[in-house]
Amino acid sequence: MNGVEVWLDEHEVGWLKPADAASAASAASTASGAADAPRRLSLAYLERWTSEVLAFALAPSLPMPPRGGPGSESATDAILAFFDHLLPAGEARPRILAALGLRSEDSFGALRLMGRDLAGAVRLIADGLQRPAGPVQRAIAREELSERLRHREATPFAVWDGQVRGALGGARDKLAVYVERDGGWHLVDGPQMASTHVLKPASDAGADAEASRDQAFDEFFCMRLAARVGLDVVPVQLHRMPEPVLQVQRFDRQRLEDGRVRRLHAINACQALGVTLADQDTVTLTQLFSLLAHSPTPLVDSRALLRWTMFRQLIGCAGSGAADLSFFVDHGGLRVAPAHGFAIGNDKPPAFNAQAWADFARDCDIAPRSVTLELKRLCEQVRAQAEVVAGELGNDVPRPVIERLLGRLLEESDRQAALASEISK
Repeated sequence: MNGVEVWLDEHEVGWLKPADAASAASAASTASGAADAPRRLSLAYLERWTSEVLAFALAPSLPMPPRGGPGSESATDAILAFFDHLLPAGEARPRILAALGLRSEDSFGALRLMGRDLAGAVRLIADGLQRPAGPVQRAIAREELSERLRHREATPFAVWDGQVRGALGGARDKLAVYVERDGGWHLVDGPQMASTHVLKPASDAGADAEASRDQAFDEFFCMRLAARVGLDVVPVQLHRMPEPVLQVQRFDRQRLEDGRVRRLHAINACQALGVTLADQDTVTLTQLFSLLAHSPTPLVDSRALLRWTMFRQLIGCAGSGAADLSFFVDHGGLRVAPAHGFAIGNDKPPAFNAQAWADFARDCDIAPRSVTLELKRLCEQVRAQAEVVAGELGNDVPRPVIERLLGRLLEESDRQAALASEISK
Protein backbone atom coordinates (compact mmCIF):
# COMPACT_ATOMS: atom_id res chain seq x y z
CA MET A 1 0.00 0.00 0.00
CA ASN A 2 1.40 3.37 -1.06
CA GLY A 3 -0.26 5.10 1.82
CA VAL A 4 0.29 6.45 5.31
CA GLU A 5 -0.99 5.45 8.72
CA VAL A 6 -3.39 7.96 10.27
CA TRP A 7 -3.04 8.45 14.02
CA LEU A 8 -4.85 10.62 16.54
CA ASP A 9 -2.12 11.25 19.09
CA GLU A 10 -1.25 7.74 20.35
CA HIS A 11 -4.18 5.94 18.64
CA GLU A 12 -3.92 4.51 15.14
CA VAL A 13 -7.30 5.16 13.54
CA GLY A 14 -6.94 4.45 9.83
CA TRP A 15 -4.94 4.92 6.67
CA LEU A 16 -4.75 7.41 3.82
CA LYS A 17 -3.58 6.80 0.27
CA PRO A 18 -3.96 8.14 -3.28
CA ALA A 19 -7.35 7.15 -4.67
CA ASP A 20 -6.21 6.81 -8.29
CA ALA A 21 -3.69 4.11 -9.11
CA ALA A 22 -2.12 6.20 -11.87
CA SER A 23 -0.94 8.69 -9.25
CA ALA A 24 0.26 6.16 -6.67
CA ALA A 25 3.83 6.34 -7.90
CA SER A 26 4.10 9.97 -6.85
CA ALA A 27 3.23 9.05 -3.27
CA ALA A 28 6.57 7.28 -2.87
CA SER A 29 8.65 9.89 -4.67
CA THR A 30 9.81 13.36 -3.69
CA ALA A 31 11.23 14.27 -7.09
CA SER A 32 9.65 17.28 -8.72
CA GLY A 33 9.48 15.35 -11.99
CA ALA A 34 7.45 12.49 -10.50
CA ALA A 35 4.14 11.24 -11.81
CA ASP A 36 1.00 13.33 -11.55
CA ALA A 37 0.05 14.19 -7.97
CA PRO A 38 -3.07 12.43 -6.63
CA ARG A 39 -6.22 14.33 -7.49
CA ARG A 40 -8.22 12.47 -4.84
CA LEU A 41 -7.36 10.71 -1.60
CA SER A 42 -8.82 7.57 -0.08
CA LEU A 43 -9.42 7.20 3.65
CA ALA A 44 -10.34 4.13 5.68
CA TYR A 45 -10.94 3.85 9.42
CA LEU A 46 -9.59 0.76 11.15
CA GLU A 47 -12.11 -1.65 12.60
CA ARG A 48 -10.27 -1.75 15.91
CA TRP A 49 -10.73 2.04 16.14
CA THR A 50 -14.40 2.17 15.15
CA SER A 51 -15.06 -0.63 17.65
CA GLU A 52 -13.77 1.52 20.52
CA VAL A 53 -16.46 2.89 22.83
CA LEU A 54 -14.96 6.39 22.71
CA ALA A 55 -14.05 6.37 19.01
CA PHE A 56 -14.88 9.40 16.88
CA ALA A 57 -14.47 10.58 13.30
CA LEU A 58 -11.74 12.97 12.19
CA ALA A 59 -14.48 15.46 11.32
CA PRO A 60 -18.24 15.51 10.63
CA SER A 61 -17.35 15.65 6.94
CA LEU A 62 -15.48 12.31 7.29
CA PRO A 63 -17.97 10.08 9.14
CA MET A 64 -17.03 6.66 10.46
CA PRO A 65 -18.88 3.52 9.38
CA PRO A 66 -20.88 1.74 12.08
CA ARG A 67 -18.07 -0.84 12.08
CA GLY A 68 -14.75 -0.93 10.25
CA GLY A 69 -13.51 -3.65 7.94
CA PRO A 70 -14.68 -4.22 4.36
CA GLY A 71 -16.52 -1.32 2.84
CA SER A 72 -15.16 1.31 5.20
CA GLU A 73 -12.84 2.89 2.60
CA SER A 74 -14.07 6.07 0.92
CA ALA A 75 -12.70 8.56 -1.57
CA THR A 76 -14.92 11.63 -1.27
CA ASP A 77 -13.85 15.18 -2.13
CA ALA A 78 -14.08 16.02 1.58
CA ILE A 79 -11.01 13.86 2.30
CA LEU A 80 -8.61 15.96 0.23
CA ALA A 81 -10.33 19.10 1.53
CA PHE A 82 -9.74 18.02 5.14
CA PHE A 83 -6.08 17.10 4.74
CA ASP A 84 -5.25 20.05 2.47
CA HIS A 85 -6.10 22.39 5.35
CA LEU A 86 -3.22 20.82 7.32
CA LEU A 87 -0.71 22.11 4.76
CA PRO A 88 0.63 25.59 4.00
CA ALA A 89 -1.57 27.62 1.68
CA GLY A 90 -1.31 30.74 -0.45
CA GLU A 91 2.15 31.98 -1.41
CA ALA A 92 3.75 29.86 1.33
CA ARG A 93 2.64 26.60 -0.25
CA PRO A 94 4.81 26.45 -3.42
CA ARG A 95 7.87 27.62 -1.47
CA ILE A 96 7.48 24.98 1.25
CA LEU A 97 6.66 22.17 -1.16
CA ALA A 98 9.55 23.16 -3.42
CA ALA A 99 11.84 22.79 -0.40
CA LEU A 100 10.50 19.23 -0.11
CA GLY A 101 11.22 18.56 -3.79
CA LEU A 102 7.51 18.58 -4.62
CA ARG A 103 5.18 20.49 -6.87
CA SER A 104 2.61 22.73 -5.19
CA GLU A 105 -0.30 20.46 -6.15
CA ASP A 106 1.22 17.34 -4.55
CA SER A 107 -0.74 17.40 -1.31
CA PHE A 108 -0.25 13.72 -0.58
CA GLY A 109 3.52 13.92 -1.04
CA ALA A 110 3.64 16.86 1.38
CA LEU A 111 1.45 15.09 3.93
CA ARG A 112 3.67 12.04 3.76
CA LEU A 113 6.78 14.09 4.54
CA MET A 114 5.31 16.65 6.96
CA GLY A 115 2.76 14.54 8.79
CA ARG A 116 4.43 14.00 12.17
CA ASP A 117 3.40 17.35 13.72
CA LEU A 118 0.25 18.79 12.20
CA ALA A 119 -2.71 20.74 13.53
CA GLY A 120 -4.90 18.90 16.00
CA ALA A 121 -4.07 15.35 17.03
CA VAL A 122 -3.50 14.05 13.50
CA ARG A 123 -0.19 12.32 12.85
CA LEU A 124 0.67 10.66 9.55
CA ILE A 125 3.29 7.90 9.58
CA ALA A 126 4.71 6.77 6.25
CA ASP A 127 6.42 3.45 5.53
CA GLY A 128 10.03 3.82 4.51
CA LEU A 129 10.59 7.11 6.35
CA GLN A 130 12.91 6.99 9.33
CA ARG A 131 11.06 7.43 12.62
CA PRO A 132 12.97 9.11 15.46
CA ALA A 133 13.79 6.63 18.23
CA GLY A 134 13.46 9.32 20.88
CA PRO A 135 12.99 13.05 21.35
CA VAL A 136 14.99 15.22 18.96
CA GLN A 137 15.35 18.86 19.96
CA ARG A 138 17.07 21.57 17.99
CA ALA A 139 17.48 24.84 19.91
CA ILE A 140 16.78 28.18 18.22
CA ALA A 141 18.71 31.15 19.59
CA ARG A 142 17.17 34.62 19.47
CA GLU A 143 20.02 35.89 17.30
CA GLU A 144 19.51 33.07 14.83
CA LEU A 145 15.77 33.72 14.68
CA SER A 146 16.39 37.42 14.04
CA GLU A 147 18.77 36.55 11.22
CA ARG A 148 16.17 34.24 9.66
CA LEU A 149 13.48 36.90 9.90
CA ARG A 150 15.63 39.36 7.99
CA HIS A 151 16.17 36.88 5.14
CA ARG A 152 12.80 35.19 4.79
CA GLU A 153 12.63 36.08 1.10
CA ALA A 154 15.62 33.78 0.49
CA THR A 155 14.58 30.79 2.62
CA PRO A 156 11.08 29.84 3.81
CA PHE A 157 10.67 30.40 7.54
CA ALA A 158 9.91 26.71 8.13
CA VAL A 159 13.13 25.46 6.49
CA TRP A 160 15.90 24.85 9.03
CA ASP A 161 19.18 23.03 8.41
CA GLY A 162 17.97 22.21 4.92
CA GLN A 163 14.80 20.52 6.18
CA VAL A 164 11.18 21.59 6.43
CA ARG A 165 10.43 21.69 10.16
CA GLY A 166 7.58 23.33 12.01
CA ALA A 167 5.50 24.20 8.94
CA LEU A 168 1.77 24.62 9.57
CA GLY A 169 -1.39 25.12 7.56
CA GLY A 170 -2.65 28.49 6.40
CA ALA A 171 -1.26 31.29 4.27
CA ARG A 172 0.52 33.12 7.09
CA ASP A 173 4.28 32.54 7.43
CA LYS A 174 4.78 30.89 10.83
CA LEU A 175 6.81 28.31 12.70
CA ALA A 176 5.69 25.65 15.20
CA VAL A 177 8.09 25.32 18.15
CA TYR A 178 8.37 23.64 21.53
CA VAL A 179 8.80 26.24 24.27
CA GLU A 180 10.74 25.15 27.35
CA ARG A 181 9.56 26.28 30.76
CA ASP A 182 12.42 28.79 30.78
CA GLY A 183 11.16 30.25 27.49
CA GLY A 184 13.70 28.63 25.17
CA TRP A 185 12.56 27.69 21.66
CA HIS A 186 13.17 24.29 20.07
CA LEU A 187 12.23 22.44 16.93
CA VAL A 188 11.19 18.97 18.08
CA ASP A 189 10.49 15.54 16.68
CA GLY A 190 9.94 12.13 18.19
CA PRO A 191 7.41 10.01 20.09
CA GLN A 192 5.23 11.97 22.51
CA MET A 193 6.91 15.23 21.50
CA ALA A 194 5.24 18.03 19.58
CA SER A 195 5.30 21.79 19.22
CA THR A 196 3.53 23.73 21.96
CA HIS A 197 3.52 27.23 20.46
CA VAL A 198 3.54 29.04 17.12
CA LEU A 199 5.85 31.92 16.23
CA LYS A 200 4.16 34.39 13.86
CA PRO A 201 6.22 37.23 12.41
CA ALA A 202 4.76 40.00 10.30
CA SER A 203 3.80 38.98 6.79
CA ASP A 204 6.13 39.72 3.93
CA ALA A 205 5.68 43.35 2.93
CA GLY A 206 3.79 42.85 -0.31
CA ALA A 207 1.66 45.72 -1.55
CA ASP A 208 0.97 47.26 1.86
CA ALA A 209 4.34 47.39 3.58
CA GLU A 210 3.14 49.39 6.58
CA ALA A 211 0.19 47.12 7.35
CA SER A 212 2.36 44.03 6.92
CA ARG A 213 5.03 45.41 9.24
CA ASP A 214 2.45 46.13 11.95
CA GLN A 215 0.65 42.78 11.68
CA ALA A 216 2.24 41.22 14.78
CA PHE A 217 1.39 44.36 16.80
CA ASP A 218 -2.20 44.37 15.51
CA GLU A 219 -2.78 40.76 16.46
CA PHE A 220 -1.13 41.15 19.87
CA PHE A 221 -3.36 44.11 20.72
CA CYS A 222 -6.57 42.50 19.43
CA MET A 223 -5.92 39.21 21.20
CA ARG A 224 -5.24 40.94 24.51
CA LEU A 225 -8.36 43.07 24.10
CA ALA A 226 -10.47 40.00 23.26
CA ALA A 227 -9.27 38.30 26.44
CA ARG A 228 -10.01 41.45 28.47
CA VAL A 229 -13.63 41.63 27.28
CA GLY A 230 -14.25 38.00 28.18
CA LEU A 231 -13.67 35.98 25.03
CA ASP A 232 -11.92 32.63 25.39
CA VAL A 233 -8.65 33.18 23.53
CA VAL A 234 -5.25 31.52 23.46
CA PRO A 235 -2.44 33.21 25.43
CA VAL A 236 -0.06 35.35 23.34
CA GLN A 237 3.26 37.09 23.95
CA LEU A 238 5.15 39.62 21.86
CA HIS A 239 8.90 39.26 21.37
CA ARG A 240 11.16 41.89 19.82
CA MET A 241 14.17 40.38 18.06
CA PRO A 242 14.17 43.43 17.36
CA GLU A 243 11.75 42.29 14.63
CA PRO A 244 8.31 41.76 16.22
CA VAL A 245 7.27 38.12 16.60
CA LEU A 246 4.02 36.96 18.16
CA GLN A 247 4.24 33.79 20.25
CA VAL A 248 0.90 31.98 20.32
CA GLN A 249 0.21 29.09 22.66
CA ARG A 250 -1.30 26.10 20.85
CA PHE A 251 -4.75 25.21 22.19
CA ASP A 252 -4.44 21.74 20.61
CA ARG A 253 -1.48 20.77 22.81
CA GLN A 254 -1.29 19.80 26.47
CA ARG A 255 2.14 19.78 28.13
CA LEU A 256 2.49 17.03 30.70
CA GLU A 257 4.48 17.38 33.91
CA ASP A 258 7.38 15.31 32.56
CA GLY A 259 7.73 17.54 29.48
CA ARG A 260 5.93 15.26 27.05
CA VAL A 261 3.14 16.73 24.93
CA ARG A 262 -0.34 15.34 24.42
CA ARG A 263 -2.07 16.23 21.16
CA LEU A 264 -5.72 17.32 21.34
CA HIS A 265 -7.80 16.86 18.23
CA ALA A 266 -9.06 20.13 16.79
CA ILE A 267 -10.21 21.13 13.32
CA ASN A 268 -11.25 24.34 11.63
CA ALA A 269 -14.76 25.00 10.38
CA CYS A 270 -13.77 24.32 6.77
CA GLN A 271 -12.59 20.84 7.71
CA ALA A 272 -15.79 20.24 9.66
CA LEU A 273 -17.87 21.26 6.64
CA GLY A 274 -15.72 19.55 4.00
CA VAL A 275 -14.91 22.86 2.27
CA THR A 276 -11.78 23.15 0.12
CA LEU A 277 -9.06 25.77 0.44
CA ALA A 278 -10.27 27.33 -2.80
CA ASP A 279 -13.82 27.70 -1.46
CA GLN A 280 -13.13 28.71 2.14
CA ASP A 281 -14.05 32.34 1.54
CA THR A 282 -17.54 31.29 0.41
CA VAL A 283 -18.51 29.78 3.78
CA THR A 284 -21.38 31.67 5.38
CA LEU A 285 -22.13 32.44 9.00
CA THR A 286 -25.22 30.27 8.67
CA GLN A 287 -22.99 27.31 7.83
CA LEU A 288 -20.76 28.05 10.81
CA PHE A 289 -23.69 28.12 13.22
CA SER A 290 -25.07 24.90 11.68
CA LEU A 291 -22.07 23.10 13.17
CA LEU A 292 -23.54 23.68 16.63
CA ALA A 293 -25.82 20.74 15.87
CA HIS A 294 -22.76 18.58 16.67
CA SER A 295 -22.11 20.28 20.01
CA PRO A 296 -22.86 18.54 23.34
CA THR A 297 -23.27 22.03 24.87
CA PRO A 298 -25.03 24.06 22.14
CA LEU A 299 -26.08 26.95 24.38
CA VAL A 300 -22.52 27.51 25.64
CA ASP A 301 -21.01 27.18 22.19
CA SER A 302 -23.69 29.33 20.56
CA ARG A 303 -22.85 32.26 22.85
CA ALA A 304 -19.12 31.77 22.30
CA LEU A 305 -19.60 31.73 18.54
CA LEU A 306 -21.92 34.75 18.66
CA ARG A 307 -19.36 36.81 20.59
CA TRP A 308 -16.59 35.60 18.27
CA THR A 309 -18.63 36.79 15.27
CA MET A 310 -19.38 40.17 16.85
CA PHE A 311 -15.79 40.83 17.90
CA ARG A 312 -14.62 40.12 14.35
CA GLN A 313 -17.09 42.74 13.14
CA LEU A 314 -15.84 45.31 15.63
CA ILE A 315 -12.21 44.87 14.57
CA GLY A 316 -13.07 44.90 10.87
CA CYS A 317 -12.48 41.30 9.76
CA ALA A 318 -13.98 40.42 6.40
CA GLY A 319 -15.88 37.24 5.63
CA SER A 320 -17.10 34.52 7.97
CA GLY A 321 -13.60 33.58 9.16
CA ALA A 322 -14.25 29.86 8.69
CA ALA A 323 -10.56 28.98 8.44
CA ASP A 324 -9.87 30.79 11.73
CA LEU A 325 -12.71 29.20 13.70
CA SER A 326 -11.64 26.00 15.46
CA PHE A 327 -13.44 23.21 17.26
CA PHE A 328 -12.25 20.49 19.61
CA VAL A 329 -13.37 17.06 18.41
CA ASP A 330 -13.99 14.00 20.56
CA HIS A 331 -16.57 11.24 21.02
CA GLY A 332 -19.04 13.83 22.34
CA GLY A 333 -18.99 15.93 19.17
CA LEU A 334 -17.65 19.44 18.48
CA ARG A 335 -16.90 22.16 21.03
CA VAL A 336 -15.78 25.69 20.14
CA ALA A 337 -12.05 26.01 20.81
CA PRO A 338 -10.29 29.14 22.13
CA ALA A 339 -10.10 31.92 19.56
CA HIS A 340 -6.90 32.79 17.74
CA GLY A 341 -5.81 35.05 14.92
CA PHE A 342 -7.80 38.18 15.78
CA ALA A 343 -6.31 41.14 13.92
CA ILE A 344 -7.71 44.32 12.40
CA GLY A 345 -7.93 43.91 8.66
CA ASN A 346 -5.85 46.02 6.27
CA ASP A 347 -8.99 47.02 4.40
CA LYS A 348 -12.11 48.19 6.16
CA PRO A 349 -14.89 45.84 4.97
CA PRO A 350 -18.55 46.79 4.95
CA ALA A 351 -19.68 46.28 8.55
CA PHE A 352 -23.00 44.85 9.61
CA ASN A 353 -25.93 47.25 9.80
CA ALA A 354 -29.16 46.61 11.72
CA GLN A 355 -30.78 44.74 8.83
CA ALA A 356 -27.73 42.53 8.37
CA TRP A 357 -27.79 41.61 12.07
CA ALA A 358 -31.53 40.87 11.85
CA ASP A 359 -30.97 38.65 8.82
CA PHE A 360 -28.10 36.95 10.63
CA ALA A 361 -30.33 36.25 13.67
CA ARG A 362 -33.03 34.77 11.45
CA ASP A 363 -30.69 32.63 9.34
CA CYS A 364 -28.74 31.32 12.34
CA ASP A 365 -31.87 30.74 14.45
CA ILE A 366 -30.91 33.19 17.21
CA ALA A 367 -33.45 35.38 19.00
CA PRO A 368 -33.03 38.98 17.74
CA ARG A 369 -33.20 40.23 21.34
CA SER A 370 -30.23 38.01 22.23
CA VAL A 371 -28.23 39.55 19.38
CA THR A 372 -29.20 43.06 20.52
CA LEU A 373 -28.23 42.50 24.16
CA GLU A 374 -24.98 40.71 23.35
CA LEU A 375 -23.91 43.35 20.83
CA LYS A 376 -24.63 46.20 23.25
CA ARG A 377 -22.75 44.43 26.02
CA LEU A 378 -19.72 43.70 23.87
CA CYS A 379 -19.56 47.26 22.49
CA GLU A 380 -19.65 48.64 26.04
CA GLN A 381 -16.88 46.29 27.12
CA VAL A 382 -14.69 47.18 24.14
CA ARG A 383 -15.17 50.93 24.70
CA ALA A 384 -14.35 50.51 28.41
CA GLN A 385 -11.30 48.28 27.96
CA ALA A 386 -9.62 49.33 24.69
CA GLU A 387 -7.77 52.31 26.17
CA VAL A 388 -6.88 50.31 29.29
CA VAL A 389 -5.25 47.63 27.13
CA ALA A 390 -3.55 50.35 25.07
CA GLY A 391 -1.99 51.75 28.25
CA GLU A 392 -0.79 48.33 29.36
CA LEU A 393 0.84 47.61 25.99
CA GLY A 394 2.37 51.06 25.54
CA ASN A 395 5.90 49.74 25.99
CA ASP A 396 5.39 46.91 23.49
CA VAL A 397 3.30 48.40 20.69
CA PRO A 398 4.36 51.62 18.89
CA ARG A 399 2.15 54.59 19.70
CA PRO A 400 1.11 55.25 16.06
CA VAL A 401 -0.12 51.67 15.82
CA ILE A 402 -2.08 52.00 19.08
CA GLU A 403 -3.70 55.22 17.94
CA ARG A 404 -4.73 53.66 14.63
CA LEU A 405 -6.21 50.60 16.36
CA LEU A 406 -8.03 52.66 18.99
CA GLY A 407 -9.52 54.94 16.36
CA ARG A 408 -10.98 52.06 14.39
CA LEU A 409 -12.19 50.13 17.44
CA LEU A 410 -13.88 53.02 19.20
CA GLU A 411 -15.51 54.32 16.03
CA GLU A 412 -16.96 50.94 15.12
CA SER A 413 -18.02 50.16 18.70
CA ASP A 414 -19.94 53.43 18.87
CA ARG A 415 -21.59 52.77 15.52
CA GLN A 416 -22.61 49.21 16.37
CA ALA A 417 -23.89 50.17 19.84
CA ALA A 418 -26.08 52.87 18.29
CA LEU A 419 -27.75 50.50 15.84
CA ALA A 420 -28.05 47.50 18.19
CA SER A 421 -31.49 48.55 19.43
CA GLU A 422 -32.82 48.51 15.86
CA ILE A 423 -32.08 44.81 15.34
CA SER A 424 -35.19 43.45 17.05
CA LYS A 425 -37.63 46.00 15.63
